[in-house]
Amino acid sequence: MSYPFLKGHGTENDFVLLPDHDGTTHGGLSADELARRVRALCDRRAGIGGDGVLRVVRTAHLGVPADGSEWFMDYRNADGSLSEMCGNGIRLFARHLVDEGLADGSAPIPVGTRDGVKLLTVDGDQITADLGTPRVLGETLVSVGHLELGARHVDIGNPHAVTFVSCLDDAGPLLVAPDHDPDVFPDGVNVEFVVRRGDRHVAMRVHERGSGETRSCGTGAGAVMVAAAVADGVARDEDVTYRVDVPGGTLRVTWTVDDRVLLTGPAVVVASGVTDL
Repeated sequence: MSYPFLKGHGTENDFVLLPDHDGTTHGGLSADELARRVRALCDRRAGIGGDGVLRVVRTAHLGVPADGSEWFMDYRNADGSLSEMCGNGIRLFARHLVDEGLADGSAPIPVGTRDGVKLLTVDGDQITADLGTPRVLGETLVSVGHLELGARHVDIGNPHAVTFVSCLDDAGPLLVAPDHDPDVFPDGVNVEFVVRRGDRHVAMRVHERGSGETRSCGTGAGAVMVAAAVADGVARDEDVTYRVDVPGGTLRVTWTVDDRVLLTGPAVVVASGVTDL
């Protein structure tokens, strides 16, 4: 069976988009069949290549509460596993909706996710995703190679372990997932390695569960900003913004006085076509 696809990225965190508006093209697949399809699409040698797959489907066709959102981002990691949210992916999702006339970019766009409804605001080539209220949890440990590192547990739709290092090379090649405490993260964890580059300016590398090292991670940038602001003792009596450099570009993250994390950055669709993968 042939079906349409699009390819795009947000700060080089790249995805395959599957337009499936009425839920009939991919919705009839079993969980295992859909996972296999995702793995085939994300294969960088035998497929299209991507860090994950975004299925674009109307909420009404999923049998889940709409909560004001016409569209749902059915997101899966490159290995076919489910993920609650994707900060770069949801900005690309919004870009597609606006480009195709499926949503009006002059007003905030509500998009359903497994972490609830997120609002997207489009301003030219920059898109802001309201990631919601972060949960700053306890300290934990991660290890990579011979290094055991203290990390801050931050949940921002997805679980994250944020560790500050002296050099991003300390993370090593990140060919395998860093070890973590399975009691703290029973479903796996995204691990961010962070260095400071100036006042309210950090840089990061990330290993994402289910995808490996990626060029960027949107919810990860949000978690990094929150962990950095907490470590810096930043007062929460006004909005606070950090610049977060990722290998694929730059993101801007604001922690608002009303306890919301806003992620701003570019998102672009680069190709479209038809496949039978």
